[in-house]
Amino acid sequence: MVKRLRQPKKQKAGRSRGKITVRHRGGGHKRLYRVVDFNYNQKAKILAIEYDPNRSANIALVQDKSGKKSYVLASTDMKVGEEIKPAVKLKDLSTGANIYNVAGMIRSAGATAVLQAIEAGYAQIKLPSGEIRLVKENELANIGQVSNSEHNTLKLRKAGQNRWRGIRPTVRGSAMAAGDHPHGGGEGRSPIGLKHPKTPWGKPALGKKTRQKSKPSNKFIIKPRKKKQKT
Repeated sequence: MVKRLRQPKKQKAGRSRGKITVRHRGGGHKRLYRVVDFNYNQKAKILAIEYDPNRSANIALVQDKSGKKSYVLASTDMKVGEEIKPAVKLKDLSTGANIYNVAGMIRSAGATAVLQAIEAGYAQIKLPSGEIRLVKENELANIGQVSNSEHNTLKLRKAGQNRWRGIRPTVRGSAMAAGDHPHGGGEGRSPIGLKHPKTPWGKPALGKKTRQKSKPSNKFIIKPRKKKQKT
């Protein structure tokens, strides 16, 4: 049986068992899921660079010598007609190399990490967030930078573009009544009247750390990510 490169994708609209678990989701254009092989480790020819509605990066359609076609994550230096560079193990790379697609990380548009050192069976990788993390030296990685680096400069021409993406309108809490949101109430354009911003359910918002302190992967983090500066 030939493996299909595109498969139907059921829209869940931010719901679990019929209940809303993620607000402001719904509708959106119908999509097909592109089956991307993140561990592709063969020599192949690049047939096309394609847009993928399911991720921020572009994907490349490649074909190996046997004629089998696959989708892989495209990098900035990929060109149609050329041969792709197969993934390599971290221990086989030199320090200072720019890499992406490592251990399920560094896959978003324009992302790249730096291999800083290899010691005691682990590689030290500096992630785009500034976090330095340990990864096993036998993990596969691609050399370069993820494609579509201009993704963050995209400006929507109209509100309908967000609706195509399945994103519904968001109402400011300060525009609501006092009974509907902690920021609501008051006369005219009133401040929120709180020391810190809150969610509609009264939980801290904007800056509250949500990472679990007991998360198993915490032991692999040498240096935490940098805190975003307010602009």
